[in-house]
Amino acid sequence: MRPRRSVLYMPGANERALEKAKSIDADALILDLEDSVAPDAKEQGRENVVAAVRSGEYGHRELAIRVNSIGTEWHDADVKAASQAGPDAILVPKVESAEQVLALVAALEKHGAPEHTQLWAMIETPRALLHAEEIAAAHERLTVVVMGTNDIVNETYGLHVPGRNATVLTSLAWTLLAVRAAGKVVIDGVYNAVKDPEGFEAEARQGREMGFDGKTLIHPSQVEPANVAFAPSADDVERAQGLIDTFEEAKAAGQGVVTFNGKMVEELHVRDARRILAFHEALQGR
Repeated sequence: MRPRRSVLYMPGANERALEKAKSIDADALILDLEDSVAPDAKEQGRENVVAAVRSGEYGHRELAIRVNSIGTEWHDADVKAASQAGPDAILVPKVESAEQVLALVAALEKHGAPEHTQLWAMIETPRALLHAEEIAAAHERLTVVVMGTNDIVNETYGLHVPGRNATVLTSLAWTLLAVRAAGKVVIDGVYNAVKDPEGFEAEARQGREMGFDGKTLIHPSQVEPANVAFAPSADDVERAQGLIDTFEEAKAAGQGVVTFNGKMVEELHVRDARRILAFHEALQGR
């Protein structure tokens, strides 16, 4: 159970940003070669992120390299360089089918990506949304799905509104169901207004309530509130432990009905409590 509460995009062509990222307490970093890198800086960005991964100086932070999308002039070189660098993951934008997932897995293997390098895929187009289940289940090397909410708004001709529009919320829920059915991890999209901390915290809470594992971020100031929003509180941990203890004691005593804090407890509540404790322990062990 690897924490991915805060997944921060860092521009691959910006060496100062890559250096600063070594001190930011994000669970994961996406070293970006796509949207944040201008066409004439793609090659330099590729060299930068490969050097960053090979430096081994990012501590507990999970490192993913986001390559340019399939069909672009930079994609093949990006995948080759990223595979040989051996990051924790390679993130591919605009994945739209199971066939593309299989082709990407084959490309990672062809270029010698080590076994620990996972494939992450972005869901951000109508076609991808309609095929989310088959994408998520296409191959075991695909372990994480990342929502591209800005592109979803753009490609559906929608509007960015507080609380997110109905199409985005439907897309989030639909993809979350598909990814959970495949037993994978799913990360919420970005919040654009970096000077609106209250709005960010509200959207992070919304994502957590929906069931996302964490949120992608575009500014270091969003890291701490994301870490808080997607982690169990001290009260959550105490309640989870109390529920488990109560349930185990009742089972040992042969009781058929178990209650905790005035509510009936079933196996599903115990499973959820154990998940909360396991996640808390994973955070303490970083």
